[in-house]
Amino acid sequence: MNKQPFDLVPLAEGRSSVKPRKTGLTMVVDFGEPIEHVSSLLGIAGPYVDLWKIAVGSSRLYQEDYFSRKLELLDKHQARSFIGGQFLEYVFATQGWQGVKPFLAEAKRLGISAIEVSDNCVPLSDDERTRLIKMVIDLGIEVHGEVGSKNSKQDVSELIDQANICINAGCEIVLVEAAELVLDGEVQADLVQAVQDGIDPAHLLVELTGFWIKGTTKNDIFEMMKFLVSTFGPDANIANVPSDMVMVLEGLRNGLGVVGPS
Repeated sequence: MNKQPFDLVPLAEGRSSVKPRKTGLTMVVDFGEPIEHVSSLLGIAGPYVDLWKIAVGSSRLYQEDYFSRKLELLDKHQARSFIGGQFLEYVFATQGWQGVKPFLAEAKRLGISAIEVSDNCVPLSDDERTRLIKMVIDLGIEVHGEVGSKNSKQDVSELIDQANICINAGCEIVLVEAAELVLDGEVQADLVQAVQDGIDPAHLLVELTGFWIKGTTKNDIFEMMKFLVSTFGPDANIANVPSDMVMVLEGLRNGLGVVGPS
């Protein structure tokens, strides 16, 4: 990292500052960010962005050359690109198993770093989840698991069991759906703590709430970021960060945000 201004002010102890990081991961969620916006963001916040999720099925709507340029830009800044799990869910729901392998092959051809396996909207059995994960791995693509539903609440023990199935099948990362951890905009601290205790933290990312959860405000997103950092420290792994809040989150991690030092 280049020299920074005001380096007489120490950053938070315990904050991993050099990429590639193993902890303190920040994952940005992208529903169709223009390349110009991504380039500008990474110009200032690139050192703090570890993962970049091209959400739902939005990648189907790009022109291929534009999509490729975005992936190249992310790679240049060591921000690992991956396809959100709901796209694979869509393929599985509409084309069945025969559609999965061509979908994965196309992701490999395009240079996608990782694919998420989830069942936000299309339920998967444990065997189906494991089979999908292994299909991704067999093609030499990193696989991220996501557990939880956007439409219903699951028992926390079920979330933990599903997460551990993902890890045992070979997932590098497991994301926990924010809709499971938030009620009427309020973070359910006991559930988040139970998830943190039940899943290997080296593999766990907790997702932030977002506009897809009814009634969510920008303040709800901020409050959840604040909760995760204050509860689990500056190296908490946090997913679904809006692009315009990456620097806000990094400020919170280092005690340099609007709430000040801990």
